[in-house]
Amino acid sequence: MASFSFGSGNAAKLLRIPLYAVGSIGTLFVPRSHRWVFGCGAGIGDGALALWRIATAEGHDTVWLTSSARERADAAALGIRTISKSSLRGWWATARAGALVVTHGLGDVNRYGVTGGFVVQLWHGIPLKRIGLDSPATTQVPSVPGAAILRRAIGLLYRRAAQRIRVLPAASDRSRGRLESAFALGDARVVVTGEPRVDVLSAGNDAERRAVASALLTKATGALPAGARSILYAPTWRDGADDVAVPSASEWVRIIALLESRNTVLFVRSHPLGAGAYQPPLPSGRVRMLNSDLIADITPALPGMDALITDYSSLAYDVGLLGMPVLYLAPDAEEYARTRGFYGRYEDVAGDDVAKGWAALVVQLESLLTDDGVFTARSARSSTLSAQVHAYRDGHNTRRVYQAIRARGIPAPKGAR
Repeated sequence: MASFSFGSGNAAKLLRIPLYAVGSIGTLFVPRSHRWVFGCGAGIGDGALALWRIATAEGHDTVWLTSSARERADAAALGIRTISKSSLRGWWATARAGALVVTHGLGDVNRYGVTGGFVVQLWHGIPLKRIGLDSPATTQVPSVPGAAILRRAIGLLYRRAAQRIRVLPAASDRSRGRLESAFALGDARVVVTGEPRVDVLSAGNDAERRAVASALLTKATGALPAGARSILYAPTWRDGADDVAVPSASEWVRIIALLESRNTVLFVRSHPLGAGAYQPPLPSGRVRMLNSDLIADITPALPGMDALITDYSSLAYDVGLLGMPVLYLAPDAEEYARTRGFYGRYEDVAGDDVAKGWAALVVQLESLLTDDGVFTARSARSSTLSAQVHAYRDGHNTRRVYQAIRARGIPAPKGAR
C-alpha cells in the first residue's frame, strides 16, 4: 500500500500556512551565521552527504537536521552532528544558517525557517518523468469544493518556494533545461556541475567500487550464493497509487525458476514514498527486499549489481556510468505519460522493446543472462544514454558544486585564508 501522495501532502501544506507565516516573520529578527545545515528526504546520504563531507573538510560549521531515530543513528555512525528538524532548535538552526542544503524540498530542513536563507537544492535524480511545475501531479489536491482555487494556491506556493533556490546543480545542459522549467528558475542559479550524488560511481576503479557495494549488500541482506549475479528491480513512485507491476503468484514461480537456473539474485527496491507487495508467495533466497529501511541511499550499492530493471526511475540514467544494462518494465506507460508526463518521448529512453508485463520481462532477462551479445548491446545502449545526460564523470561534481556556492557569496569558513 502506498504511503504518500501529492494530494495529501498539498492538503497538509495548505493547513500549515499560518505556521509558515509565523516562521517567516521570525526569521526577520534572526541574523544568519556561517553555519551550513543539511537535510535529505531519503535519510543520511545522497548528494547532501557528499557535499557535507567537502564542507566539513573545508572547515565549515555543519549540522544535519534529522526526523527519525534511524537518521540520528546513521548520522552518529558517520560522526555527523544532528538536531531534530521539527524542534524549536531545528527552526533556530535553519533560521540562523548561512547555507541550507536539501535534496528533495525545503521540508528536508525546518520548513518554517528557510525565509531569507541561501538554499542549495541538490535534487535527487535527472528528471525523466515530469517534475515540479511541469507536472500536473505537483499541484494535486483532494477532490473538494473549490479544488481549482486550491490547485492555483499550491502552484503559487510551490513557485514562491522554488524562487528561494540559489544553487541547483544539473548533470548536463539537457538536465539544466528540465530543472529550469520545473522550478521556474530562468537565470544562472541552475549550474552544470554534475550531480554530487553520483560521484561515488566514478570514484576509484571497478573492483574497488564493486567491493564496497558488495559489502553494503551483504550487510543489508546477507551473503550471496557463490558466483551469483545480482539484478536490481527499482519501480518508481505512482503518487499514492498501488504499483501495477507486482507479479502474480504464477509470475513469481517463473521469476524464481529463472533466478535459480541462472544463479541470480533479484533485489527489489520499492520507492521510499510508496510500497508494493513484492514478497513472493513462497520464501526464496533468490528474491531479496532492498527498501530504504535497509539501505537509505542506493547509489553506493549500484556497482554491486549486474543489471537494472525499472520503469521511469532516474537510475536508468545513472547506471550507464557503470556500463550497466537496463531492462524496462512499464505496464502503464501510456497512462503514466498522460497523467504525469515525460521529458521527451519515453521510447527515446527505454527503446521500442519495453516489457508490458513480467512474462515478456522474464524472456528479456533470460536472454540478458545467457547471451553475451545481448548483454554487451544493452550495456552499450545504457552507456550511450548516460553520456547524453551526464556532462561529467570524473568524480568531482561535488567539488564543482561547492565552488559554485562559494562563488555566489557564501563566505569561507572562519579562520580560512
